[in-house]
Amino acid sequence: MQGTVDGFRYGAVTPVAAYLMACLGGALGLRCIVRSLLNGQSWKPGWLALGAAAIGCGIWTMHFIAMIGFEVEEIRIRYDVGLTVLSLAVAIVVVGIGVFIVGYLGAGKGALTGAGVITGLGVAAMHYLGMAALRLDGSIRYDTVTVGLSVLIAIVAATAALWAAVTIRGFLTSLGASLIMGVAVSGMHYTGMSAVSVHLHDTTGGSWAGDSPTSLLLPMVLGPMVFLVLAGVVVMFDPLLVLGESERGRSGAARWTGASSAAERPSGADAAFTAPAEGRQPSRSREPYAHKW
Repeated sequence: MQGTVDGFRYGAVTPVAAYLMACLGGALGLRCIVRSLLNGQSWKPGWLALGAAAIGCGIWTMHFIAMIGFEVEEIRIRYDVGLTVLSLAVAIVVVGIGVFIVGYLGAGKGALTGAGVITGLGVAAMHYLGMAALRLDGSIRYDTVTVGLSVLIAIVAATAALWAAVTIRGFLTSLGASLIMGVAVSGMHYTGMSAVSVHLHDTTGGSWAGDSPTSLLLPMVLGPMVFLVLAGVVVMFDPLLVLGESERGRSGAARWTGASSAAERPSGADAAFTAPAEGRQPSRSREPYAHKW
């Protein structure tokens, strides 16, 4: 018997919330990566790791918020704790691999392509590992073509995100890139979910091991959400994370111009000579020296 799959049990609430979390994780991750590139004296591995963790948590949180709205009408769904936690670890680790590659090697064609493929495959693996954590009285089947399309979207999205991480510096441009990342990640998720069909084994209500979505997903999603909030606090209190390279350059140029003007402004005797009082002729005491040659 074929089950009735519904990915929008709560309407637009879960897709919108999932999208916002993906955007938040992407925005924080991009700013942390930019921080490691703007200041050569900063602890680069730490900032790259924080950026990878933010992006990974954002993607994972997006997935499982969206999964709260997933149901098969005829049966109850539970989740395996171990696989759910493992999917979070996979998300952070594979994003970290890509981030460290481009963070140290730059956005060259080879490095960017390799990092994008690794990260994209890892994000897709996180998604399908999270799906493997489902426990239900039936078997989950996937359409191969749609699965391939979701993996391709994940690779393209990951490559674009890594390119943005090492190329874009301004705050507003990073924000725009994170909004696009949210669309790509959400698109990958719902493309993968459209490949799902469930064949029911028994609808009489058997029992199996695992935790229900409300008892597992909500508490587990809160953890990464708190982490993202704390990462956001770090971003907001570090000017180099809020300002982009262009803004820093303009403020630095302004400071340099002000300092130069102050340095060029005459003082002491020179000031008295070059800036005579109103109504008086300038002193000619230095005039002989002007004709010494």
